[in-house]
Amino acid sequence: MKLNIKYRGRITTTKDVNFIRKLIADNPTYSRYKLSLEICKAWNWIQPNGVLRDQVCRGFMLTLERAGYIKLPPRRHTPNNPLANRKKPEKISTDTTPVLNSLSNIQPLEIRQVRKTNYEKLYNSLISEYHYLGYVHPVGEHLKYLVYTKDRIVSCLAFSSAPRHIGSRDKYIGWDQEKRKSNIHLIAYNTRFLILPWVKVHYLASHILSIISKRISTDRQEIYNHPLYFLETFVDTERFEGICYPAKAGPIGYT
Repeated sequence: MKLNIKYRGRITTTKDVNFIRKLIADNPTYSRYKLSLEICKAWNWIQPNGVLRDQVCRGFMLTLERAGYIKLPPRRHTPNNPLANRKKPEKISTDTTPVLNSLSNIQPLEIRQVRKTNYEKLYNSLISEYHYLGYVHPVGEHLKYLVYTKDRIVSCLAFSSAPRHIGSRDKYIGWDQEKRKSNIHLIAYNTRFLILPWVKVHYLASHILSIISKRISTDRQEIYNHPLYFLETFVDTERFEGICYPAKAGPIGYT
């Protein structure tokens, strides 16, 4: 029987609750972490890159406990949560000499994917210092890019996991709920795009997007073991025209 609990798209049933109750009863020494691992294995709750969704599972168990369906073992420790205890990225100085040139004269551009590299802190610093939204840790699977001309950084970009529900996008793709749930990981959301304020180069933004769109699927495959087929973003039309995006695809709706 279905219960009045839905978590991350999963509709909870009495069978789910009975499974967790029995797992807890049969294994009284298991920690919450160990329980989450066993549930993920039993339910094949696995990310596209093969990693168990144990953190999501623990959130699911807490939801069930708060609703009175299960009783979890006492919490053994409270690990540091870097997302809840965020510190502003360390400021790293960089050359701010103006780059005033034509696109042809700053070629070739070098695109570096810096997620899990020594350059990631530099990306975080630049976004924190110069992007109007500041730095926020990206959601889910994510990639970070620095764009160079010779030894000068001219741009920073980030792509995260896509939001699960966007009406205009889902209508544009034409998928139903089940197909969206199965394939949402094949979409990336451009959360940050910064041309550094001392860089003035016509057509640079659309050119960078063109290059990124041709390589990002390979980058995602290398880190997360699956490709990408669709890129999306939001444009605050009260602040920006977003003309570099229509040059590539065009708006598909408003939300």
